[in-house]
Amino acid sequence: MHEIITLQFGSQANYIGTHYWNTQESYFTYSDQDSSPVNHDVSFRPGRGPDGSDTYSPRTVIYDIKGAFGTLKRENALYELQNQPDPIQQNAWGRDAMSIRLPPIEPSPYQQALDAGTELPVLTAQSVRFWSDYNHVFYHPRSIVQLNEYELNSSLMPFERYGTGDELFTNLDREHDLLDRDLRPFLEECDQLQGIQVFSSTDDAWGGFTARYLERVADELGKGSRWVFALEEGRNTTRERKTLQLSNAAQSMYSVVPSASMYVPLTNAPARLPSYLAMDSSSTWHTSALQAALLETATLPARLKADENGRASLDELEMTLTGDGKRPIAEAALSAADPTKLSGGVALNGEHDNRVSNGGNGTANDDACHPLDIAFMPETPRTSSSQPMARRPKTYTNIESSRGAWKSSLEIQDVNLASRDRYMSGPRTTIHQSGLLLPLLPSYPKIFRNLGHEDTLATMTSLSTSAKVAKHVRGMAAFAGRSYVLDEREAVYDGLVGIAEEYEEGFDDLSSEESDDD
Repeated sequence: MHEIITLQFGSQANYIGTHYWNTQESYFTYSDQDSSPVNHDVSFRPGRGPDGSDTYSPRTVIYDIKGAFGTLKRENALYELQNQPDPIQQNAWGRDAMSIRLPPIEPSPYQQALDAGTELPVLTAQSVRFWSDYNHVFYHPRSIVQLNEYELNSSLMPFERYGTGDELFTNLDREHDLLDRDLRPFLEECDQLQGIQVFSSTDDAWGGFTARYLERVADELGKGSRWVFALEEGRNTTRERKTLQLSNAAQSMYSVVPSASMYVPLTNAPARLPSYLAMDSSSTWHTSALQAALLETATLPARLKADENGRASLDELEMTLTGDGKRPIAEAALSAADPTKLSGGVALNGEHDNRVSNGGNGTANDDACHPLDIAFMPETPRTSSSQPMARRPKTYTNIESSRGAWKSSLEIQDVNLASRDRYMSGPRTTIHQSGLLLPLLPSYPKIFRNLGHEDTLATMTSLSTSAKVAKHVRGMAAFAGRSYVLDEREAVYDGLVGIAEEYEEGFDDLSSEESDDD
């Protein structure tokens, strides 16, 4: 079965996770006549409800702080009977007691319509208050873990420093053994674990929490695929807050990368957005939807059925990217198109021209892969020694995952045979194609409205290692070396420089313009 377990840490991660699980649910088929190329057993666990009925719920553990879950509760329509509180435990004093409760949060109209089975209202950025407001799936009670030590948007005890998350995990793990309590039940249900994927903010306290959590996972499981999608805030803010966010991100990268097999930084505010994207950058519902489109497409090969074209495990994907495992940081990019307007692998929306050339790498430049529209690499901190790249950064390895008729395998094969010499000198590339388009559900914001197609979307993603990664990591190292926020400046600086050097050693044609001086 090759199961994948998903860990979600923090509000931004859970906004993305909600889009992700809504999409996974949409792939389910319920009759012999229907067939989906996605193996839902990879992401969903079978079980039985209290009434004996068969259930399916996500293989996920969701962590968030008090107040962030909105109306989502551990009890739901599938499991509410087995989670009724014991009346004896409700009043341990054995005498009259007065309960003090905060006013309950009213369910959103969207959730009320889901429960009633009526027509769903149109969601807007203003009507989405919490990530649970547009959630479609039922989670197992063990999946919901609320950390009551901190509260959402608290000004007295803000959950925004790396050290705060580090300390919280240490204290909770000492008291409860979080892996045994939360993760191990899901691990024991797996026949053959494919890997663990992690959605987590890394520029706030969740970075520290995630770093300690993954250290424990690495100690317990040893080798294995652990993909971390590191979420960073890219929107404008005060200089003081930006300094804190960058310091947290640098510390997280230094601490998380040694425990991860893949580390993919994702900003929620890409520097350049194509004209077909109509996104409200102030709405987390919007920004998380864009990140989810990237994430869901990039990992689709690992969830396809064994007999499907384009199938590849997480381990096979990371083997292409990391080689000997010493270069686990990858940059991510995305393009989208109306599936009815793809012609011969070229999107006809005026934004990009994805011709097949250079051995299937998508451009006439041997150093480049597909010129995708949206780059998710966070902005690199500016330093006094920073120099702009003179040309497109050298790409070493690349994975392309496409949904729709961006280009055919026959075209790629023909070009490979026609330009073998050029192909051998280009990036090490694998291409995974699927005819399964990205479904645009009612819970998904209409951020791609200018493409003219409302139900499905053709998407293409790339994960690649390049000189740009080395430049970004060195920029983070330089920032960490002069940060007044970090307690371990020298260790973080030296560690990040060591990571950057792995992207530079062994590539003889890495030009001086594509790397920074120490």
